[in-house]
Amino acid sequence: MQIKYTREFKRRLKTLGKKYRKIKHDIQPVLSKLQQGDLAGDKIQGIGTAVFKLRVKNSDIPTGKRGGYRIIYWLKNSDEIILISIYAKTMQIDISDREIIDIIQAFDNKV
Repeated sequence: MQIKYTREFKRRLKTLGKKYRKIKHDIQPVLSKLQQGDLAGDKIQGIGTAVFKLRVKNSDIPTGKRGGYRIIYWLKNSDEIILISIYAKTMQIDISDREIIDIIQAFDNKV
């Protein structure tokens, strides 16, 4: 399974990395599982395509997955996953369907 990153995902990861030093260490096991085809998370309804929200523990704060990170990814086809966005639950409550759709459209127009 090939994993690609949107510009939005990279930007947010860089921003979060300034506050949470262990973020790359925390998300690496999840990315490895996705790359092996082990899809996880809850499907987001109302997008019109296979988009999932995945909880990831934040090692920098002792709240478990509930207060950790959220990774939004899109199963574009049977062998390609696009990482759409990442955010810390402590900094952002949720991401809107419209924002997800906009990021997908921007990614598709770029490619």
